[in-house]
Amino acid sequence: MKKFLHITWIFALLLSMSFMKADFYSSMTKVDYLEASKTLKFTTKLNTSHISDAIKINPNTAGFEAEVKRYVNNNFDLYVNGSARTLTFTGSQVNGESVWVYYEANGISDVSTIRIKNTILLSSFPKQFNLVNIAYKGNQKTMNFQRGKEVNEVSF
Repeated sequence: MKKFLHITWIFALLLSMSFMKADFYSSMTKVDYLEASKTLKFTTKLNTSHISDAIKINPNTAGFEAEVKRYVNNNFDLYVNGSARTLTFTGSQVNGESVWVYYEANGISDVSTIRIKNTILLSSFPKQFNLVNIAYKGNQKTMNFQRGKEVNEVSF
């Protein structure tokens, strides 16, 4: 009987461990090229609690947007055709469990290569995975970033 109770207890413990919360750390960025304005528009979706933990500020405070802007500027670099491009922050929006961050690069007339360095949340979360989808003149390219693979390049 003792052996049966012991086995039952181990089984119950293993079963309860299978339902433990396992955070999934990711960000997703959509990049669209607007030919009329010669602009690359970026929309990044982040988990609210993850970015809040990384920048150490409550998302409901007045300074949250400024800190998100600074964080993105420090953790996302863009190179078009081998030249570094400046990203202009255009806003952010907290929507429940997600933070949407908007920024753009202007004056881009033609793209042959895009290289991105994306370290968003990589220093805060070892298993962070960042995905970037780029749409340029009917072509779709996907990049992924994680610790040890912070830079990626695609050709059009």
